[in-house]
Amino acid sequence: METIEQVFESKNIRLTAMRMLIYKFLTEKEVAVTLSDIENAFEKAERTTLYRTIKTFEEKDIVHQIDDGTGITKYALCEKGCSCEIETDLHLHFHCNNCNETICLTEHKIPQIKVPEGFVSENVNLVVKGICDKCSG
Repeated sequence: METIEQVFESKNIRLTAMRMLIYKFLTEKEVAVTLSDIENAFEKAERTTLYRTIKTFEEKDIVHQIDDGTGITKYALCEKGCSCEIETDLHLHFHCNNCNETICLTEHKIPQIKVPEGFVSENVNLVVKGICDKCSG
C-alpha cells in the first residue's frame, strides 16, 4: 500500500501536516464528505486552509467532486491510478434518501457517452438514489 508521502510525491503535492491530516481523514471515510464535515473534524484549522487543501487535492486528482443532487458538494478519494478522465475513470455514485450519505460505486463504471459533433464533454455525473444497504437491512 502506498504511503501518504508516496501519494503526494507522485502527484507533485508539497507535504504539509494539514494536508496529511485531511488525506488520512478522507481515507478513513467510506462515504463522500462535505467541506463542513472536514471543518467539523478540524475545528481549530482555518477554513481557507481546508478549502485550499481540498481544491489542491481536486486539481491533482486525489479527490473528485460529487454533485448528488442535494445542493451540497461532496468529495471522495479517487482510486489509485485515477486521472478523472471521462473515458476511463468515471463511476456511479449512490445517494441514500434515508441516511443522506453518498458513496462511490467504483466497480460500476459509467459507459462512455457520445455527444453530438461540436459538443465537448467536460464532466459526467450519474447518481443513483434510493436506500443503501445499511438502511434497508
